[in-house]
Amino acid sequence: MPVTVDFTTGRLNGSAVAESSRNLADLAGVFLDEAARQALPPNQLAYRVQLYLPVPEGTQGGLFWGNTFIEPGLVGDEYFMTKGHFHAQRDRAEYYTTVQGHGALILMDEAGHTWHEVMHPGSVHYIPGRTAHRVANTGDTVLSFLACWPSDAGHDYETIVNQGFGARMRAVNGKPELIPN
Repeated sequence: MPVTVDFTTGRLNGSAVAESSRNLADLAGVFLDEAARQALPPNQLAYRVQLYLPVPEGTQGGLFWGNTFIEPGLVGDEYFMTKGHFHAQRDRAEYYTTVQGHGALILMDEAGHTWHEVMHPGSVHYIPGRTAHRVANTGDTVLSFLACWPSDAGHDYETIVNQGFGARMRAVNGKPELIPN
């Protein structure tokens, strides 16, 4: 069965689609206010991902396709977000396009300079190589976006675990604001 995309939701369909999810229990150390994260139900869904990997990981010249669905919510004053990563092959780029909801694509270069782009239905975002990226849901509905990246890019989550991002997307007077650490 071929893989299809529902462009109203971002959902991928087909037997070749793999899925994973992250609950708040899986995100220890991601949010600034660890006590606030621990006070929330550990099995609360933060985000889920669907992946279509038509070639083996590490294949040069191949592409992967996927989507992410981030739930609305806050941990303290910080929006639900993905863990964030650099690519293991640092020079590899990626595209995101927003299907539904509102969010912020948070980007950081290797020197720690951090900025963001507003995500809304139809927005397309180019993530250059050597740029860490994570997404926060700044809206009150599910944020979904599609992604396409090289199959040899890999993921480096460890650098983010150890060094973090240079800024965080926080709710200030009910509005999203990127606040330096």
